[in-house]
Amino acid sequence: MEKSKLFKEMIETNTRTASSPSELRITDLRVANINGAPKHCPLIKIYTNQGIVGYGEVRDASSATYALMLKSRIIGENPLNVDKLFRRIKQFGGHSRQGGGVSGIEIALWDIVGKAYGVPLYQLLGGKFRDKIRVYCDTDVDGKHTGTDMGKALKKRMEAGFTFLKMDLGIELMIDEPGCLNAPLGFLEDIKKYSMKAITHQHGSVDMDMMLGKNYEVFTIPHHATGIHVTEKGIDYLENYVKEVRSVIGYEVPLAIDHLGHIHINDCIAIAKRLEKYNIAWLEDVAPWHYTEHYVKISNATTIPICTGEDIYLHENYEPLMASGGVSVVHPDMLTVGGALEMKKLGDMCEKYGVAMAIHMAESPIACMAAVHTAAAIQNILALEYHSVDCPWWNDLAIGIANPLIKDGFIDVPDAPGLGIDHLNEELISEHMHTKYPDKWADSSAWDKEWANDREWS
Repeated sequence: MEKSKLFKEMIETNTRTASSPSELRITDLRVANINGAPKHCPLIKIYTNQGIVGYGEVRDASSATYALMLKSRIIGENPLNVDKLFRRIKQFGGHSRQGGGVSGIEIALWDIVGKAYGVPLYQLLGGKFRDKIRVYCDTDVDGKHTGTDMGKALKKRMEAGFTFLKMDLGIELMIDEPGCLNAPLGFLEDIKKYSMKAITHQHGSVDMDMMLGKNYEVFTIPHHATGIHVTEKGIDYLENYVKEVRSVIGYEVPLAIDHLGHIHINDCIAIAKRLEKYNIAWLEDVAPWHYTEHYVKISNATTIPICTGEDIYLHENYEPLMASGGVSVVHPDMLTVGGALEMKKLGDMCEKYGVAMAIHMAESPIACMAAVHTAAAIQNILALEYHSVDCPWWNDLAIGIANPLIKDGFIDVPDAPGLGIDHLNEELISEHMHTKYPDKWADSSAWDKEWANDREWS
């Protein structure tokens, strides 16, 4: 009997017993809304009966409700059955920010799985193709400025070790320049009055007032319907801006371009032809992503790679763009696409069609680490976006990750369980709570009995 007891103690001493997987159950889901990282980020915690907590996040500039409404559908379930639970909740996700609740929960579930079994997320996705992930940083210059000013800002990124760059090049640069833009008289004034906050919001988040009244009306007109065209003088202005940027940073480093503005596809083509000589890595979101034929038309008219995808939910919805040749690069966001497994499936689809992948990321370290692990598990990745270079407290939000996380333009893939985050910096979260949502990890039991007949067929 003594030998048996001793043997049992020896096993327990040398065996991980923190989790009993078959008995693991989800007990709660709570949220905390922070702001300025660089945007509004709704963070998620999923709690279990064994003390393991999974971290997730809803897409930037979104609503925690997209996650809270799913709580009753996962409470009492075993979080290790990630695909089973994903298939139950995925019908409640949608494109852009509406994918954030499903995606954020999926990531939090994988975090629990990794912690329960003591393995990193990349291993759960099939292992890694690389030990570090290349990072590109989006770069902004406040106020009225020149291409030389932007070039100097980008040069500082290069000096910090970044090997891939991106900048905005849009109509906001010349909206006050006479003769550069053509539009129905009075409409540019409406843009300045109602939408400038949206098209120059890179340092912050889109606020609620952008979704109300005249703001919403102006904000939601798609590219082809605005009536905005760029004149020859305007195209000269944009070309000269890029020429000045390249004169500072050189031609060897990749430079991607985003936010041309909601202009007609023919104007996009005219601008693209002028910019071909400046070796642009890609032009991003030149039309609403679901207008496949617009992307085909633009892609066929220029040698610059065309990119979109940060607002597409589920991997299969990328296929029309890929199959038609409308994109050379896809740009999914972990918190819209559906989470880690959907991103992995999208990576496989990229290999099928010969399309490159870069990952969009303008969120907290939770989404960043999920993207790092998933990027490691995908065969080919160009780079992962980083939008918080100028946010000095961003890295400190997550305890257990490397600090600094980015070294010489790369993030090392951690071997710690789950996302690799030990715990969150609660004091720092308290300091940066969103003023409109000040309750941190508040009781969410009101969502426990949310119910509907979820069957999609009769």
